[in-house]
This record gives sequence, structure tokens and C-alpha cells, in this order.
Amino acid sequence: MSPARNEVTPEGTSAPIDLHTVTHGRLLELMSELGQPSFRAKQVEEWVWSKNAQSFDEMTNLPKALRDELAARCTLGGVEEVARQVSVDGSRKYLLRFPDGVSVECVGMPSRGRLAVCASTQAGCAMGCAFCATGAAGLTRSLTAAEIYEQVMHVRDDFNDRVTSVVLMGQGEPFMNYDATLGALRRLNSPDGAGIGARRLTVSTCGVIPQIMRFANEPEQFTLAVSLHSAVQRTRNALMPGVRKYSLVNLYSALGEYVNKTSRRPTYEYALIGGVNDTDSELQALCDFCEGTLAHVNLIQLNEVEGSRFHPSTEARAEDFVRRLARVGIEATIRNSRGADIDAACGQLKQRAARIS
Repeated sequence: MSPARNEVTPEGTSAPIDLHTVTHGRLLELMSELGQPSFRAKQVEEWVWSKNAQSFDEMTNLPKALRDELAARCTLGGVEEVARQVSVDGSRKYLLRFPDGVSVECVGMPSRGRLAVCASTQAGCAMGCAFCATGAAGLTRSLTAAEIYEQVMHVRDDFNDRVTSVVLMGQGEPFMNYDATLGALRRLNSPDGAGIGARRLTVSTCGVIPQIMRFANEPEQFTLAVSLHSAVQRTRNALMPGVRKYSLVNLYSALGEYVNKTSRRPTYEYALIGGVNDTDSELQALCDFCEGTLAHVNLIQLNEVEGSRFHPSTEARAEDFVRRLARVGIEATIRNSRGADIDAACGQLKQRAARIS
């Protein structure tokens, strides 16, 4: 394994610099140190971010002497694909490993000329949601902005197609890794990065209220999704212990302020669990929580997780939810889960090695 970035090797020489961590200003300094014109910095950044170069030899518009110098001084970070599975619906799940040995899962979902990516913001998760496979093993570490971004580019290159939307709904709680999450979103949005429209970039949070308020003040029009799963405090506490301290009353107020500040409609994610949050009283509470607000409810048939005591509700019950919510003026849709046959659907990601396809 290469020495950690910015460390000094035992021989006393500086460790290679991961170019994903280098600012534009520092790259300009490096070009000057190497006797290169400043425009070379922009060329290097294009190879790193837009073209996702895997080696310096790919940087064919750079002089060979510069490529050799960069190879001696720098690295391109990168991820190793440990495993890849292909679903019957065309979705692909990847187990990717970073240079320090930490691994995460991400999913690519093609549909009618579009390509969506579900990416992770942390390796594992500390939130402990009772129905989610990711949290079972706890949190390993948060990812850097570059590591979040690299997942998307890996999927893009594997499909050889442009990514049209990204949801940060994979492993981890994005708002417990706020700065890296925002950095990744901005790079994904940038024309010098992936060039994906801000409204096609979605962050899903369990409901970390202070960061929702911070997110409301960001200048970009990124999209917010909130994992609600119950509008009854006792049920939500049992299902989502990691956000127990953020009450539904305060979450309701925070989301109202979010809408007032941004004029954007948040989505409430609601995984229907048979006999737990699909009862008449739970449905009424959800209607009460949503009525009169700007919101969209995304109903998810709970995806089966091996060893879980929870099981999905019925399709008929999901339709009941859609009809009842419509009566109080709230649009609701039933999400078509992708990749459930390869454990790639919502709540199923858990860093497990699988067959190579």
C-alpha cells in the first residue's frame, strides 16, 4: 500500500500526493515547480475529474516528461472493484475498495436512456435503523468528497454512459459527513466535474435537523429526501434510534423552514413494514404530518434483509396509502425497487463480497 497522503516515508521522502485532494492553487504551484505553463493545471484537472483517468499514461495531451514527473510525485487515488453483480432489471451493484482497504457498495440503475447512481457517503453507518442491513455492522469511517465522487465515475465508466442523476442513499448518513457530502455534490454538479444538474442530485437523511437547516442555506438547488418511515414518535424511535433526539415536532418545523427558504419540495421516504408502520393509525398520523405542507411521499415496499424480523407490507396496502394521502392533497408514489435480487435495493447494502459477473 502507498504511504498515507502528506506523510513522510521512512526514507525521508515525501509521500505521493493524491491529485483528488489537491486544490487548483496547489496544482498551479506544482506546475510552476515543474517548469510547466499554468494551463497544464487545467488539463490535469480535466483528466482527474472529467475523464476519470486511471493512469498518467492516459494523459496524452501532456508532455511525456510531465507525465513521468507526475507519476513520481503523485497518485490518482482510485478504487478497486472487488465484486460486481448484475440484476435481472439491468442494475449493477459494485463492491469498491479504497487504497486503505475500506470498502463500500454503490449501485448503477439504467432506465430508458438514463443512468441513476446510488452512492455511499460512509463505509457502514452509525444510525442503527432497525430494518437496514448497512447499520448492522456499525460505522467504519466517513468517506472523502473524492471517494464519494469516484463511485459515480466508476459506474459511469462501467456502463460507458453519462450519469443523469445521483442519489446519496447508499451506505451512511450523508449529514453526519456534511462537508464531504457537499464537496462531492458540488463536484458532481460542476461543468468541470460530472456536469449533473443540481436538481438531479439528491441527499437522503434520516432527519439530522441541524444539517437540514444548514442545507437550506446552501446556494445550490440540490434535492432533499428525508427518511421518515413513521409519523408516530414511538414507532419512529424504535425503527430509527439514531435520530431519536430529533423529535417529529422539531423535524416538522425544520422542514417547514426548509421549504420557506428554498421553495423546494422535500421527499419523505417511507418503507412500508407489515404490521409496524402500515396500520390505520400510522396512516392517519402520516396524513396529519403531511397535510397542508409542500411534500412528496415516496412509498417503498420494504426490501427483505436476511435475518431481519421485519417483512414488507402488501401492494394493496401501499395503494391504500397513495389514495388516502391524495385525499389530503399529498402526492405519493410507490417506488419500483431496483436490484432486490442482488441485495442492491434500499436498505440492503452491507459491504458483502459477492460473485463477479
